[in-house]
Amino acid sequence: MFYICPLNQSYTTYMEYLDFELPIKELEEQLDKCMVIGEESDVDVSETCKQIEKKLAETRKEIYKNLTAWQRVQLSRHPNRPYTLDYINAICGDTFLELHGDRNVRDDKAMIGGLGKIGDQSFMFIGQQKGYNTKTRQYRNFGMANPEGYRKALRLMKSAEKFGLPVVCFVDTPGAYPGIEAEERGQGEAIARNILEMTRLKVPIIVVIIGEGASGGALGIGVGDRVLMLENTWYSVISPESCSSILWRSWEYKEVAAEALKLTATDMKKLKLIDEIVREPAGGAHANREKTFTTVKNKITAHFKELEKLSPKDLVARRMDKYAQMGVYNG
Repeated sequence: MFYICPLNQSYTTYMEYLDFELPIKELEEQLDKCMVIGEESDVDVSETCKQIEKKLAETRKEIYKNLTAWQRVQLSRHPNRPYTLDYINAICGDTFLELHGDRNVRDDKAMIGGLGKIGDQSFMFIGQQKGYNTKTRQYRNFGMANPEGYRKALRLMKSAEKFGLPVVCFVDTPGAYPGIEAEERGQGEAIARNILEMTRLKVPIIVVIIGEGASGGALGIGVGDRVLMLENTWYSVISPESCSSILWRSWEYKEVAAEALKLTATDMKKLKLIDEIVREPAGGAHANREKTFTTVKNKITAHFKELEKLSPKDLVARRMDKYAQMGVYNG
């Protein structure tokens, strides 16, 4: 499925399939034709439709049970996959109030943030936002934030700390914007500053990787007391294509690179770099958006209930210890 939408995020849909999903497409087309025949004639096709539905369910289960690392990367980029604003609007409803600007340069449209409620609890939501078509992708700079985006995120985190509000970060970016003007305005410093300040923020931070988690662009809002990854997302210092181009001078080895990078949610959990894998509906988050939104909402609420019991001092101490232990191995 693919979204066509103006800047206000409304959209219409049509079906779109990835290469490995073609068997599913064929069965769904067969099912549609079977149902049309039943509607337009007196022929009883109910049994045939049931058989196709059964085959479709089995095929879908088999395909998504054995996904490769590269296929999960493809799913994380699926054009129908929900983005940050989709999650925020579904979780908060009408309570979300977007806040703008870094109070220095400008408002970065690739990084969004604002206040919202889950039940009676207020949160500061922050995340990278991609676009749904050519126009909105350009408007959102393909989800690649400039330094002012990270400085806006930090400003909102500091505001949340001032008022004692927990922070929720949605990570979905192919990386921070690599343009010359971004470097001139201190891209590296902005990301490093965020990492430093997030380690010592005195309120709970919950990070949810909902799509691509690439490089410093993800780390700039990726330090948290709890880091969750949706099942079909990836988190790595570099994308498979870039890794392939560096090592083999070609993008042809991106599938090999994806496996070698250990970038899937399962790999991240095994390496103790994240805290929990959030299961997606069969077919990915886009296959059942409402179920995905509900699951993420419940996970945020559950983790916050555990974190709110800790004092600010304990929160910071535990967060510091958590990241200090990463990459430490006893031979």
